[in-house]
Amino acid sequence: MSETVKKTAQDKKPAKAKKSWVYAVLRPVASLLLHTFLPVKYHGLERLQQTPPYILIGNHTSMLDPVIMGVPVKKHQITFIGKKELCKNKLIAAFFKSMNMIPVDRHNTDMEAMRACMRVTREGGILGIFPEGTRKHDGLMTEMESGTGLIALRSRVPVIPVYITGKLALFRRLHVYIGEEIPTADLREEGVNRETCQQLMERITAAYARMQEAHTNA
Repeated sequence: MSETVKKTAQDKKPAKAKKSWVYAVLRPVASLLLHTFLPVKYHGLERLQQTPPYILIGNHTSMLDPVIMGVPVKKHQITFIGKKELCKNKLIAAFFKSMNMIPVDRHNTDMEAMRACMRVTREGGILGIFPEGTRKHDGLMTEMESGTGLIALRSRVPVIPVYITGKLALFRRLHVYIGEEIPTADLREEGVNRETCQQLMERITAAYARMQEAHTNA
């Protein structure tokens, strides 16, 4: 193989995603809790075995949802998007920064956050998104932030839904479903625009409806 070909092949390899030592320390602790005092039963874990990059999307029920989504992914760190209001307190802001959280302004076009999201997937990482933007108690993925579809289509990586059926509680088993990858290739071929983003959001809603039905009928 020529030097030119070797260099081209190397250029195609994504850089290693940045890891947080705080995340690395806390994840095993959280895993222990979710296997004992706050039991969680995961369904469809095999869908998380693929090599990153990819995007995990989840419905938002509590502040501990990132913990629930992060624990089953053992070899890689998930970089979550969080509303910038979480960083008003300096101590809390420092903690989230140590976890590599991407703060986003939900009420304005946040290009800095968009670029940070693209960087995560470009560097071979896993991006965690809660499309509802804030915790919801009624409905399931019926109201989502518009930027979710844009990030998902522009990143050109698999999109995997995670359905959290409720909140963590002492000694009460919580069921979490990892759904099938949501198809996006055909939408990207049509172009990344308002219409295709809306179609993707509708597919996300439909995916959660199917998972919710499966849980109800289990």
